[in-house]
Amino acid sequence: MHTLNDIHQQFASFFNDENVKPFAYLVSKKLAEGHICVNLDDEDLVQENLPASYTDLKKAQQKLPKSALVCSSIEENKPFVLQDRRFYLYRYFNYESKILARIQQFVFADKKEEPLRTKELLAKSDLVRSLFPSTAGVTNWQLAAAVVAYLNSFAIITGGPGTGKTTTVAKILALLFSNNSNLKVALAAPTGKAAARMGESLKNAQLDTSPEIQQKFAQLQPLTLHRLLGYIPKSPYFKHHAQNVLPYDVVIIDESSMIDVALFAKLMDAIGENTKLIMLGDKNQLASVEAGSLFGDLCMAQAQLNVFDETHLQLINGFIKDESAKIPALAKPLNHPLAQKIVELLYSHRFSDEAGIGKFSKAIIQNNVTAIEQFLNGDGGAEVLIDSEYQATVLQDFAMGYKAYIQEKDISRALKLLNNLRVLCAIREGEQGLYYTNKKIEQILVAAKLINTNSEFYENRPVIMNSNNYELGLFNGDIGIVRQDENGQLRVYFEDAEGKLKAVLPGLLNAVETVFAMTIHKSQGSEFDEVLIILPQTETLQLLTRELLYTGLTRAKKKVLLQASTNSILKAASLQVKRASGIINRFLSN
Repeated sequence: MHTLNDIHQQFASFFNDENVKPFAYLVSKKLAEGHICVNLDDEDLVQENLPASYTDLKKAQQKLPKSALVCSSIEENKPFVLQDRRFYLYRYFNYESKILARIQQFVFADKKEEPLRTKELLAKSDLVRSLFPSTAGVTNWQLAAAVVAYLNSFAIITGGPGTGKTTTVAKILALLFSNNSNLKVALAAPTGKAAARMGESLKNAQLDTSPEIQQKFAQLQPLTLHRLLGYIPKSPYFKHHAQNVLPYDVVIIDESSMIDVALFAKLMDAIGENTKLIMLGDKNQLASVEAGSLFGDLCMAQAQLNVFDETHLQLINGFIKDESAKIPALAKPLNHPLAQKIVELLYSHRFSDEAGIGKFSKAIIQNNVTAIEQFLNGDGGAEVLIDSEYQATVLQDFAMGYKAYIQEKDISRALKLLNNLRVLCAIREGEQGLYYTNKKIEQILVAAKLINTNSEFYENRPVIMNSNNYELGLFNGDIGIVRQDENGQLRVYFEDAEGKLKAVLPGLLNAVETVFAMTIHKSQGSEFDEVLIILPQTETLQLLTRELLYTGLTRAKKKVLLQASTNSILKAASLQVKRASGIINRFLSN
């Protein structure tokens, strides 16, 4: 039963066309679920639970194109857009159109620039070979990604944990700096934590380059995307846009799968005509919390990745001496705007595809039931342990791992110890939810006399920022701990992007929560030695998808404990996030 307490129905009620109302309702509902539009050919659409007063969907569809509220192109200015059997709010169609147009501008410009860039790259053959040595029997996809990023103004490098995305970018920058030592480079990520990790990885890259290039790396300052674009308080707009573009030669964005369509469009809008954009991310991870899965859509726009034409294949393989490491000629490249602009790194230096976390996460993302059942039967080895009985001792024992940071007196060291392990929850409410789990861990640590929850900001409470605070220089996802300063005053200590401690009075923080446990969504951009993943015991939740479980599993570097029923794991692996957008079809139709 629907009432006017239904916000989607309230939205639809603003429009006086009875044929538009059901689709206004649906597009509002779909946006809340992360979709950019409503696909009118979606077989499940007729099963949507719509208010009874709405016109029959099939009849209403036939009259939609003639409605005064609906247009079919960006040039018209009406509340809704109907194009290629997809129904949008005008604003989201505009976002998608801006992204598409900017990528096409990149593609057009690259056709003119590629011959010169190829010549530059060939002149640096010795440096390229020294930066990208090959391993016998391992295809050198990192080199392929570097060549693609050097030749193109827009490039995507995707790959799972440990495949070397950031290392590859460090080497790409070394090549670019060798060609122009005055290159202006911006590093950014959706969260402060992810930005800091990216900056740290780049600065710690062990490259055999000149002292001048090493100095350039030392000067790199990672930013959140909001800071990069110039956040304007209480405004949806940014300082940098098409009329005031970013003042950089190269912009590198990490954890791009977390970027929603609105922010993605604003980023594209702010990239100047002569700026190179390199986007990194894992196409198999969860998409953004807000509407859109643009990074995944772009990666999936072609039938196959890592396919090169003969000219590019010869160029890449010309830098590789070992025949067994050369890029294979897989198939004829597609005639697609993104062809040879996206490379997937396939070899993980952290995980093996044959065992442990690597094998299990791959089985989940591919819905390989046979491989999953090996782990369910206890044959997964010591890296992955599954508790289908939800034994209380599992959480109890894992929680005691927090003893290490609590007893460590050095605050910087304590922060590092805190981030060695984490409990990850799929949901917030309920017995397997975030809030209950954090309370349970507190109770375990209180009983062990490790903490005393006598106040909101008790000593050793770990907290996570839930929003950006630009005045304090703290960002969504930043993690700190409460400790006494030298005067006995409680402060919350965070690390900044350079690893220096930042002390903040608790009273200045109003958007934090306890973080013994965090949601899987919130964990994106983070890594821990060990994780305990707790899935809800109910199997009816549609949010239990392969992307959710894969993201949780791949936060761990060494060990995963998974509390979940057999049915929950198999169901999660069988369900895939499918967010409606038109970006793939619009690439093909342009």
